[in-house]
Amino acid sequence: MSTARLYYITKTLLQYGLDELIPTKKVPWFAKLARSSLFWLRNQHKQKSPGMRLRLALQALGPVWIKFGQMLSTRRDLLPQDIAQELALLQDQVQPFEGELAQKLIEKALNINDISEAFSDFSQIPLASASIAQVHTAKLIDENNESQDVVIKVIRPNIKEQIDADLALMEKVARIVAKLLKEAKRLRPIEVVKEYKKTLLDELDLMREGANAIQLRRNFEESESLYIPYVYSDYSRSNMLVMERIYGIPVSDTESLLAQNTNMKLLAERGVEVFFTQVFRDSFFHADMHPGNIFVSREDPHNPKYIGIDCGIVGTLNREDKRYLAENFIAFFNRDYRQVAQLHVDSGWVPADTSIEEFEFAIRTVCEPIFNKPLAEISFGHVLVNLFNTARRFNMQVQPQLVLLQKTLLYVEGLGRQLYPQLDLWKTAKPFLEDWVKQQVGPWSVLKQMYANLPFWAEKMPELPDLIYQNLKRQQPQQPIHEKTTHKPLLLSIFAGSSLIVAGLCYLQHDLLAASIALGFALSGFAYAWHKT
Repeated sequence: MSTARLYYITKTLLQYGLDELIPTKKVPWFAKLARSSLFWLRNQHKQKSPGMRLRLALQALGPVWIKFGQMLSTRRDLLPQDIAQELALLQDQVQPFEGELAQKLIEKALNINDISEAFSDFSQIPLASASIAQVHTAKLIDENNESQDVVIKVIRPNIKEQIDADLALMEKVARIVAKLLKEAKRLRPIEVVKEYKKTLLDELDLMREGANAIQLRRNFEESESLYIPYVYSDYSRSNMLVMERIYGIPVSDTESLLAQNTNMKLLAERGVEVFFTQVFRDSFFHADMHPGNIFVSREDPHNPKYIGIDCGIVGTLNREDKRYLAENFIAFFNRDYRQVAQLHVDSGWVPADTSIEEFEFAIRTVCEPIFNKPLAEISFGHVLVNLFNTARRFNMQVQPQLVLLQKTLLYVEGLGRQLYPQLDLWKTAKPFLEDWVKQQVGPWSVLKQMYANLPFWAEKMPELPDLIYQNLKRQQPQQPIHEKTTHKPLLLSIFAGSSLIVAGLCYLQHDLLAASIALGFALSGFAYAWHKT
């Protein structure tokens, strides 16, 4: 980082009085000496609240710091409510760089002499400009000499160097704050900066964003609820992304949506449906669903469809995370706080020695006031925030994937209620969650898991006789001479398990008769083995 940049950042932080947020007794003598030596840099915004001073300082520092503030605004589990609300006002309004330079970057990335070799009607005036990249419109000339309306997203020149330098400083500041603030253990500044660094560096690779968009498009290929624009992978590179241009209405433009008689109730409910489908069906969700990235198709206002763009940030959940969330939501809205506490312990998210009674009481204390309101007025997102805050007091470490989910849920909820204030989020989501939980337990779930593992068992079946023989031979010397033993239950269980695998393989080959016979052998073997034990 250049000396000039370091001085500018220091000057900005001091002029907004951010050094005053650190308790004086926690500041070492050499830091106090350094601060007093910069006597001309005084707090010029004493009348403003700490949250506003922090927001204005980040705004003045530029794109990297603005995005950091936006990320912090979603961490309601870490920040006081007033500061989080101030940071949520940060806008990604950045001056565009020259269109001629953008054109040269595209030509260099595609290794062409002139942009007309790949695109016609390229507009040097950007359609949109943000902190990491800006977007230009053009027409793509395909191999059949037909043109397609596209947008070209281009990473800002030299942004990587600025990001690396600013991130290095952020990491140093985080380490200092971790030592000086008594709340550092709860705020976890070092981990927060690391999380931000990973997210930001991921956004610099537009091939990753393209892959995310392709995955989401495939997941919703036949959907009436969500459309993801087509990605032209052959023309995309790490610093540029070419996508189909869409002509929807920004979801925040409620006047235009009402003017075309959009079914607002259905649109709001479909937003909830899209969110829960991504999370619980696909385990892959768009984690940056703020209003600037969501549009509504103009094609059929009575059957409205969302259009999602900017898939640079996505979240994933494993099977345990999904079960944890679904069962917790159901327990919460049934007001079964003991079940909520037990689920936290069973999942290993809080220590096993946690007192269930104390944890249950803490959750009830936080959540009962929420449920004094009608269900339609209860915020899903704030229930999740309260859950995380309470669990943190019992040494639960917040998982990054759940923080992304919390942020996305707050976006979806706010959006749904903006479109249709009477939206009952719980009424819309509860059947979805209950159906998902039912699918995860019971005989059909077991059969599905066995079906998924059939290729593995088919590969291992030839080894079973040798394994049985070796196991029996190993056990034989250990038996007392006078003891009468039998291996019948073990052999019958192995026979039944093998028959079940054969039944599955026959079913895969569409030989239903053989599958039925093998299944009959399997069930008989299991029943007889159970009887003999």
